[in-house]
Amino acid sequence: MADGLNLGTAELFGLAAALGWASGLRLYAVVFLTGLAGHLGWVPLPTGLQVLQQPLLLWGSGLLLAVEFVADKVPLVDSAWDALHTFIRIPAGAALAMGVFGGDHAQWTILAALLGGTLAANSHVAKASTRAAVNTSPEPFSNLGMSLLGDAAVPVLLWLAWAHPGWAAAALATGIVIAILLIVLTFKFVRALMRAPWSGPRPARPPRGFKATGKAGPP
Repeated sequence: MADGLNLGTAELFGLAAALGWASGLRLYAVVFLTGLAGHLGWVPLPTGLQVLQQPLLLWGSGLLLAVEFVADKVPLVDSAWDALHTFIRIPAGAALAMGVFGGDHAQWTILAALLGGTLAANSHVAKASTRAAVNTSPEPFSNLGMSLLGDAAVPVLLWLAWAHPGWAAAALATGIVIAILLIVLTFKFVRALMRAPWSGPRPARPPRGFKATGKAGPP
């Protein structure tokens, strides 16, 4: 099913899921690190992913990884970058997940593509919405911390997917749940933020004994 890999169908789906979900966070890190691991012989890549280890693609993904690393640390620039990559990360996550099966079995390949695209959408929406909410804060440290957390999460998840599929499945399930919670909380935050300017301050209640004419009533 996947040349050079001694993995069963469940493990391959786990790898496809990890590649898809991680692509929603750091697409170019996924492409570069996966290709580099194959190029250096650390892991045998499936046939559908071996193109990632070609030198030209390694240089291109490495350059884009460096650009994304910097852009993700700058408030507002990170949100613009995320908005642009809404149209890139999700189909790319589907394509990477599909590449795990190499097109040898059409039904598994299609299912992997659907899984990868869905998980890429999950992590991408959570990342983009959370970072947009964090950008409303004037201090820069929360934005930087969130970005560094994403930088660390992707290589850890990819390593687990290759070396410890069981732990990768647990980490991925946790990440999916956290992403859903972040999406819900961010939606509530944005909705409250949009309503705030229209609510306005409540009018002060007139003092006791004050009549509609504006004159004080009898004591």
